[in-house]
Amino acid sequence: MRTFRILFMLAWRNLWRNHRRTLIMLAAIGVGIWAMIFMTALTQGMVNEMIKDGISALPGEVQVHNPAYLDDPNINNLIATPDSELEKKFTGAGLVQWATRIKVPAVITSERESRGVTLLGIDPQRELGMTFIDLDNIDGRFLEDAADNAVVIGRKLATTLETEVGKRIVLMSQDPDNEIADRGFRVVGLFGASQESFEETYVFAGKETLQKLLKIGDHVTEVVVSGGDYRNVEPVFEKVSALVDEDLQVSRWTDLDSYLGTMLKVMDGFVLVWVIVIFLALSFGLVNTLVMAVFERVREIGLMLALGMRPSSILGQIVIESMLLLFLGMFIGNVLAWLTIIPLQGGIDISIVAEGMEMMGASSVLVPQLRLQDVILANCVVLVLGFLASLSPAWRASRYEPIEAITKAN
Repeated sequence: MRTFRILFMLAWRNLWRNHRRTLIMLAAIGVGIWAMIFMTALTQGMVNEMIKDGISALPGEVQVHNPAYLDDPNINNLIATPDSELEKKFTGAGLVQWATRIKVPAVITSERESRGVTLLGIDPQRELGMTFIDLDNIDGRFLEDAADNAVVIGRKLATTLETEVGKRIVLMSQDPDNEIADRGFRVVGLFGASQESFEETYVFAGKETLQKLLKIGDHVTEVVVSGGDYRNVEPVFEKVSALVDEDLQVSRWTDLDSYLGTMLKVMDGFVLVWVIVIFLALSFGLVNTLVMAVFERVREIGLMLALGMRPSSILGQIVIESMLLLFLGMFIGNVLAWLTIIPLQGGIDISIVAEGMEMMGASSVLVPQLRLQDVILANCVVLVLGFLASLSPAWRASRYEPIEAITKAN
């Protein structure tokens, strides 16, 4: 411990012999670590919003279907278990949130236009917090209950159909007998979504109302379950699998949307690659700083060796000097990252490139996501690679012959 204290004091003093060089290197390391964390937070935020929007449109991290439904979303591919029995099984099962739904393709017709849509029959009380709809941002009102005889459509769809709140539209779909099931509905609300494609695709109606319209009795097409954490769905998946019959298909959200699942895996790898690439650029400056520091102290190192200091102590002194430089730079970088990311937690408006972001499945508001594991990863990579980078000049300094080092310095 005493030896370490002495080496630490020597390393600290040597670090500030050349203030200008040390400050420039600290600035470079600080900015580099800030860039690692800041860009990672922005990218994580974008991917997080894409996944959250995707899951809210699915919705749920885990879903239950008839095995044939995903390949053919036909009304004939219903869940055989009645909705009332599903209610009994899932109520009290300890799930964060769940709902049963009817989800079928349909055609919506106004006085002027027709469009193909996805018709969703829901119980609005169970959908709270699961849907992509902002219930505080609705023109008119949302559905009141599962027996509501009205519909809610997106603002974009309303513009396309040239209709509005209070007007009537006609919905047409297909019942299990392959007969056309159609009915007039009054539009009671227009919803907004983070992506316009959602506003033009989905139409919401009461679940019980659609069961009557489609003549399917007490049956639904899917059960959706949310566990609150899209990164850890296995506990929910296993619990849901144990609740339903074996002849039903239980799917994770990564199975239902392979694009978003792949994005999540790629993002985790991207963070590590991004951090390593940034530090490799910094490592040249770090090694150069240490080499120059060693070169300036060749005679001093020779004298210390001649006076009996062991080569391992010389190596330790240079490594400690490197670690001090890295720790100070890391502190600066982390503080900068925190100061620049926290004020942006309300979101960054990127509506100027909204169309391009929507093509990627992202919304027009980017919310940086500062995750503790990303900060730890960036700092650990910096420390490990910094230690490895410091070994070369430290090893070189420890291998000097005392007489040769003093002679060279003269």
